[in-house]
Amino acid sequence: MADRAKINKRLPLRDIVLMVMLGVVFGFLYWALVQAWNLLAVAMGPAGDLAQHLLLGGWLLVAPIAVAIIRRPFVGIIAEVIASVIEVVFLGSPVGPLLMVAAALQGAGSELPFAITRYRRFSWLTYALSGLCGAGLVFIFSAFRYAWFGQDILLLRLGLQLASGLVLGGLLAKIIVDALLRTGVLDQFAIVREAGRAR
Repeated sequence: MADRAKINKRLPLRDIVLMVMLGVVFGFLYWALVQAWNLLAVAMGPAGDLAQHLLLGGWLLVAPIAVAIIRRPFVGIIAEVIASVIEVVFLGSPVGPLLMVAAALQGAGSELPFAITRYRRFSWLTYALSGLCGAGLVFIFSAFRYAWFGQDILLLRLGLQLASGLVLGGLLAKIIVDALLRTGVLDQFAIVREAGRAR
C-alpha cells in the first residue's frame, strides 16, 4: 500500500526540473549523434544503412538515467519525448515528427525492466535489459516504417541494434549514473535517499 502511494504521488518540482533538463541536454546530444550517424553512414559506404543500428543505443540513454535518478513511473518516457522535441522543433532533425513516436517507444522499452522491479533494482542486469528492450521495441516500429521485414539482412539489423542498445543504451547509462552519483550532485534525489534506506 505504501509503495502504491509513493508511485501515485506527484513529482516534486526538483524532479520535474531535472527531468526537463535531462531531456533538453540529451536532445542536443542526440542531435549531435545524428551528425555522427550521417558521417558513419558515409564512411561505411555500401553498408552505410547499417550505421543507424550501430549507434541506436545512444538514443536510449536519457530514459534509464532519468529513471535511475528519480525512480518514478513514466519519467524515462517523458525525458525521451522531451529530447525528441528538442531535436525536431529546435534543432531541425532530419528524422522529422515521427521521431517523437520512436522516442516514446524507446522510453517505454527502456523503462520497462525498471518498472517490472517496481523501480527497486538498478543492477547491471537491469540496465542491460533496459537497453535491449528499448532497442527491440523501437526496432519493431522502424521495421514496419522502413519495410525491413522480408529483407535478407533483417536479423543482422536486429542483432546490431540489440548489441548497441545493450552497450550504449544500457551499460553506458549505468556507468554515467554511477559517475554522477560519486560527484554528490544527486544527493537531493531518490537515488540517494532510497540507497540510504537499503543500507
